[in-house]
Amino acid sequence: MSESINPFEVALKQLETAAKYLDLDSGYHQILANPKRVLTVSLPVKMDDGSIRVFTGFRSQHNDARGPCKGGIRYHPGVTIDEVKALSMWMTWKCAIADIPYGGGKGGIICDPKHMSVGETERLTRRYAYMISDIIGPLTDIPAPDVYTGGKEMAWIMDTYSIVKGNFVQPEVITGKPLPLGGSLGRNEATGRGLAFTVREAAKKLHINMHDATVSVQGFGNAGQFASKLVQDQGATVIAASDSKGAVFNREGISVDALVKHKQETGSVASFPGSKSISNDELLEMDCTILIPAALENQITDSNAKNIKAKLVAEAANGPTTPEADDILYKNEIMVIPDILANGGGVTVSYFEWLQNLRREYWTEEEVNNRLDKNITKAFLDVYDTHQKFNIDMRKAGNVLAINRVVEAMKLRGIWP
Repeated sequence: MSESINPFEVALKQLETAAKYLDLDSGYHQILANPKRVLTVSLPVKMDDGSIRVFTGFRSQHNDARGPCKGGIRYHPGVTIDEVKALSMWMTWKCAIADIPYGGGKGGIICDPKHMSVGETERLTRRYAYMISDIIGPLTDIPAPDVYTGGKEMAWIMDTYSIVKGNFVQPEVITGKPLPLGGSLGRNEATGRGLAFTVREAAKKLHINMHDATVSVQGFGNAGQFASKLVQDQGATVIAASDSKGAVFNREGISVDALVKHKQETGSVASFPGSKSISNDELLEMDCTILIPAALENQITDSNAKNIKAKLVAEAANGPTTPEADDILYKNEIMVIPDILANGGGVTVSYFEWLQNLRREYWTEEEVNNRLDKNITKAFLDVYDTHQKFNIDMRKAGNVLAINRVVEAMKLRGIWP
């Protein structure tokens, strides 16, 4: 990740570009350029050795015109308040594109969970949940997992909130929970599955035969693994994959199941049998049909975008492509399925989980996946139609579509008092 690129400045630039296409009123532009609320919390935690460390956490609630805020919580040493603000804005657009009744939120804690014990992580998580408990809730702001968080952390947050707010189980306060606590079938695969659906639809528009397609995946975490598996199931050949410890390549193809097993056993994709070690730059710039950035922000920039050879870039990560790079890719006739569309499967199934929790009923995995397919396919077609209508790239089209829907809700609700 490039430290010199401020993600919030990127988000504001994207907003400004979309606003011009919509001839957006300056007042509404100003509202959307600023999160409704940003909370910074100090988190003292007793460590295993008896010492006390103070961590910093954030929760940004960008906009709730269409419904409660929704967005993940990430644990990472590089978390910044601007990153969290940007991600909350992108979540607003993502929910609007998916046409689900949510606004955007995002949270984060500056920490390195790789160097913390389970006990330390639990104490940090519960302290954070306690500190944000007054601004989250089933009808106000519903968090979810993100970078280096998962079902375990969501269970701790749900339990903490439930005890603080009435001492009864409130599963609908958070999504991405383990199944025994109200999680949804299909949630773990949802981001990758949703991306695969958008790739399928884009391939139709670009006349790509998936059985002839090759795929390069940057970031072999949850989303990257499931996206790889599902595009492979569509007939494509995965030829390269990476994680934080290395990248591997085999022009003849890599078995995703075998690579997942190798990573589970060794902790990385590095040294996968039968593969060649490559650099991150080589992975991004290699000759392939589909590139799936599934790591962190700012991976495709104006310095390397001209070297991208894929016909289709499907963003599993949040913000992997800068605005300058977008312009270069579009000029080179490379379609980008933007993050706010491509990785919308996660928030869509989170919405399904929330509905199931509110109703205290649970759906089959087939029902969840069928609903997701229908929702994501419609979202892709809505964005593609906007892209054609305005003759703009898919990211600008997604932003134009989303911002128009959010502003429409704001205008209908009015400014009060």
